[in-house]
Formats: sequence, C-alpha cells, structure tokens
Amino acid sequence: MNTTTLMNWQSFKSKLQEHPELMLQFQYAADKWVDASYHITEIKQAPIVSVDCGGVMNSWTEIIVQLWEPSEKGSERAMQVSKALSIVQLVEKTLPLNPLGILKIEFGNSQFDTRQMFPGAINLDGENLIVNLIPDATQCKAIGRGGSCGTTDTGEECCAPAASESKPKIQLINLASDGPVCGPDSGCC
Repeated sequence: MNTTTLMNWQSFKSKLQEHPELMLQFQYAADKWVDASYHITEIKQAPIVSVDCGGVMNSWTEIIVQLWEPSEKGSERAMQVSKALSIVQLVEKTLPLNPLGILKIEFGNSQFDTRQMFPGAINLDGENLIVNLIPDATQCKAIGRGGSCGTTDTGEECCAPAASESKPKIQLINLASDGPVCGPDSGCC
C-alpha cells in the first residue's frame, strides 16, 4: 500500500486539535457536501493482512470514521471540531487507535453509494475546516513495488496471457476385439 500520500490517524487528529473552534465540513465530490446535520456514528480500527498476486504478504491498519446523514435534517451548521474530538476521546478510552493507521472516511447517502474515501486536502475557509474526500482505488502492489504481478515456476507472469503450449497427443485405442461383438440379441450382456 502506498502510504506516502495517505493521511494517517495521528496527522488527522492533530489537524483537528489545531482548530477545535471551527466547524467540521466534508466535501465528497465537486460541489457535493455531507449534510451539516451529519453524525459520526462510529470509528473503526481494521487491521488488514493480505497476500498480493506477487506472493508477498502485506499488512497495515485502517482507521475508518463513519459519517451518517439523518433523514430529518436537524442543523444548519456542521459539527464543531471540538465535538468530533470529544467523540474521538470517547472511542480512544475503549479502543486505542493506531496513530499510524491509514485514515478513511466512510460515507453515503441516497445520491451517493456508501464508500470509503481518503481525506485529501484539509482547508481552512472562514469558520470551517473542510476535509476534501478523494476516492479509494484498487491497485496492484506487485507492480507498485516495481516487480511483476507474480510469476509461475517457469518465470511467466501470473497476469500475462498463458503461453500457447503444444498439448500432448492422445492415442486412441480400439478396445473392440476382432472376434464376436456383444450385441443386443447375442446374450453376452
């Protein structure tokens, strides 16, 4: 996983701690905002262990902050950063969060399928701290390491088209003898 461009939990939390008085806003697409009445419904810590197509084991931790928009809008203003930090504090009393865990924000509504996104830029705009969310994407870790996408015992890449091998010839043998053949009326069956 390419963690050099991703935000970890400690960096995000530190950014929030710098601006407790601001309103916390999330933008999930161009001109699309999580409604101001959102709730932080849970914070999850997910240790991931995988083996990629190159046969290499990978492990990392994700911290997932889930946002929910209630069907009835209850607020014209977004949650204050200090309120978000009080939720974080409550979570961390029970579940110590890995400071190096990769942060994802999970969100969806009736116009936007629920998905996990990465926080991109975090900007100050007047009384708002705006977290711009960017989509997650699949990747090939083997290629990202500069290697191939796995190889077979003969050195072929696993994702490459299979080499056309000559199939062994099958020799058909007639098992019927030259003698009398069993037939329906022969009495041998």
